[in-house]
Amino acid sequence: MTRVALIAHDDEKPEMIDLAQSYESTLSEFDLVGTGTTSKRIMAETDLTVERKESGPMGGDTQIGAEVAEGRMDGIIFLRDPLTAQPHEPDISALLRICDVHDVPLATTRTSAEYILDGLVRDEADD
Repeated sequence: MTRVALIAHDDEKPEMIDLAQSYESTLSEFDLVGTGTTSKRIMAETDLTVERKESGPMGGDTQIGAEVAEGRMDGIIFLRDPLTAQPHEPDISALLRICDVHDVPLATTRTSAEYILDGLVRDEADD
């Protein structure tokens, strides 16, 4: 089953909720994982089930990065706030780097997220 991580900085959580609602039928076919608050909000506002990791500042980004390194992640949707400094920026940079190293698609905007989700659906259909 396709495994996708959903992560959003605080100012981007409303956009992530909107994305999850718009793509709910697609996302329901995936094995979803996400950071703490993002996962909690998605599950509260949709019928999706999301495996909750720690919040980003508490190590959730690192936990997801470990899954990338283990070959267990097919895509990451990480709606980042580029205008606000994050206290766990080294963890964020490590996640971005590990996705590059392991060639795992990573979206940081709504538009790129839609492209990745549509691509993952096509990949599943081809298998």
